[in-house]
Amino acid sequence: MSAKYQAYEEYKDSGVEMLGALPSIWCTKQVRYLLKDGSEGIKIGPFGSALKLEDMVDSGTRVYGQENVIKKDFTLGKRKISQSKFEEMKVYQAFTDDLLITMMGTSGKCELVPEDADVGIIDSHLLRLRVKESEILPRFFRLLIDECYEIENQIKVSGKGSIMHGLNSSIVKSLTLPVPNPSEQIAILNFLDHETAKIDTLIEKQQQLIKLLKEKRQAVISHAVTKGLNPNAPMRDSGVEWLGEVPEHWDVLKTKRFFSLECHHAPINNDMELLSVYTDIGVRPRKELEQKGNKASTTDGYWIVKKDDLIINKLLAWMGAIGYSDYDGVTSPAYDILRKRRNLNTKFYHYLFRTKLAQSEFKRWSRGIMEMRLRLYFEELGKISMPFPPEKEQNEIVSKIEKLEAQYDEIIEKSDTQIKLLQERRTALISAAVTGKIDVRNWQSADG
Repeated sequence: MSAKYQAYEEYKDSGVEMLGALPSIWCTKQVRYLLKDGSEGIKIGPFGSALKLEDMVDSGTRVYGQENVIKKDFTLGKRKISQSKFEEMKVYQAFTDDLLITMMGTSGKCELVPEDADVGIIDSHLLRLRVKESEILPRFFRLLIDECYEIENQIKVSGKGSIMHGLNSSIVKSLTLPVPNPSEQIAILNFLDHETAKIDTLIEKQQQLIKLLKEKRQAVISHAVTKGLNPNAPMRDSGVEWLGEVPEHWDVLKTKRFFSLECHHAPINNDMELLSVYTDIGVRPRKELEQKGNKASTTDGYWIVKKDDLIINKLLAWMGAIGYSDYDGVTSPAYDILRKRRNLNTKFYHYLFRTKLAQSEFKRWSRGIMEMRLRLYFEELGKISMPFPPEKEQNEIVSKIEKLEAQYDEIIEKSDTQIKLLQERRTALISAAVTGKIDVRNWQSADG
């Protein structure tokens, strides 16, 4: 840590490898000795058989799960149970300042139930803890479990090397925590509240910058592919409501006039590259982005894709799942493959089709009985009128957009790096404070 923070005068060996030396006036205790007595102190959520899908109702008492803890948001989730079911399961109720710990998947995350949280119970993926506040404050306990390297390492070792193996009550109860006296815990919490708030403000500014950059990029791209690059070009009404005015020398054509739907099956036992289209990043080889075990067992009968094709996810087209393919390969029959019928720059339509303007029109032409099942078939897409600039101008627009994207990506990457460094600094500061590597008992805020 920075030299501006003082160390304690004297340290002692904690006797726990992952904790190392602690201030000599601190003690260590296993979690089991910090909990209230019996099931009040620690409680696993009800088994799945006790809380079934058919128990869920539209309006009632909340069921809290891992997402509430991981995202630190107790307004998330739609699962609710009736009052009569709640009466049966009151023993699993989560009260203000109860500590909830995730046990499966992203295990080891911990959060306090906030004062304004709805009345609710925990599900089977959560562990509820209530501590003896005369020994350890719930907020101090949460920091140790959720944001302290040393305790995370204990969890990893207990979980056979990975927190992804899952936790159980025995592992949690056996964790050894550093425990200063309550007044010192309060001093540490006050220090961290102030210092992490400053870091959080810097992180928020970087996140806001990224958001504004992405919005600006989208706006610039949208304008370029619908209005062109020349601000002085004479304009005319396109005759298409969603498009508005376009440069007067541009054509406006139905999509089927310049793209055809290609449906060519891949050969048996092929070893062609399996491609997918993603809302955020467009077309990529699936092997680059998906984990092992999430692969198609065979690509026999998949659609053949050629470099310079457009791949469209019929189900998610209206959300931007459309992309230019820079690869030869195959893709799922759930996708449509569009190939150009005349001289054009396919990337121009990659950018156009991914704008919010085009997506709204795609949604209007999609078929389905509910929003999340809407599909855009080429029969409809082909009828949608699109701008068709001269090919030379399409190339100029694509070149301009690619340069713009490179500039924006560089700035966003720097901001992402800065956010990561700030988050690491934040966690390191918390770990240092709650394990006694820095002494903040006499700390006073520089701003009063």
